[in-house]
Amino acid sequence: MPHQFPLILGWEASGTVHTVGKGVTSLKKGDRVYVYCRKPTLQWGSWAEYLTFSAEHGALVPTNLSMAQAAGVPLAGLTAWQALFDKTNLQPGEVVLIHGGGGGVGSFAIQWAKLHGSSVITTASAPKFEYVKLLGADEIIDYQKHHFVDQIRCSYPSGIDVVFDTIGGSVYRQSYEILKPGGRIVSLREQPDLDLSQKFKVRAEYLFTFPNGKQLQTITKLFELGKAKPPIVHQMPLDQAPLAIEEIKKGHTTGKIVLQVMSQI
Repeated sequence: MPHQFPLILGWEASGTVHTVGKGVTSLKKGDRVYVYCRKPTLQWGSWAEYLTFSAEHGALVPTNLSMAQAAGVPLAGLTAWQALFDKTNLQPGEVVLIHGGGGGVGSFAIQWAKLHGSSVITTASAPKFEYVKLLGADEIIDYQKHHFVDQIRCSYPSGIDVVFDTIGGSVYRQSYEILKPGGRIVSLREQPDLDLSQKFKVRAEYLFTFPNGKQLQTITKLFELGKAKPPIVHQMPLDQAPLAIEEIKKGHTTGKIVLQVMSQI
């Protein structure tokens, strides 16, 4: 996606409201807030001491979360929410495969699906097994030892209802094979494959996550009611942002990396 430079990076943040615009009544100075601050063709940049955002996109930080924990919620939490409920219309009692359950998005997807009454299968490496079990995964597939297609075909010969793909590539294409007719697949990485959709008689979607303050408010309530577990966060100072990016590129991070911009986080 093209951008104009200079550019401030960062799509999500937590912080304290300094000033509100005319007509804003939902937030006030001093409120602890968190926000996913990206639009389709514009970002305001959260890697900074100050940022501006539309009040309708933000929400109050859950009272039982630290600012660092809250900073790791908006993008991953909303992405999982919109993938499962807006794109695939996941229903209670349905079976969903979540690829990469130990990652930032996957960890929230497991929780949202379980809270919704769905059965969750996830792929993870052995070191992350206990973590995804704690989140509520019903079945865990070690992708380093077993092929998920073989494992799911064995457990669900007629296929499953939904796949949430966070990986892309061959994992995405092979995921069509384990869906039952009428099943749904949503990907963060790949556009729908029309040929595979027709072949397996399933519906495919691509997700671009949008800011949504109302959904974020619902997520806040889940944390405050003790129904959602806070993300594992690894704090790094802002001047180590390049190192943080390299860690993310490796694809093995559990939870979220949070950049500490100011000392009070």
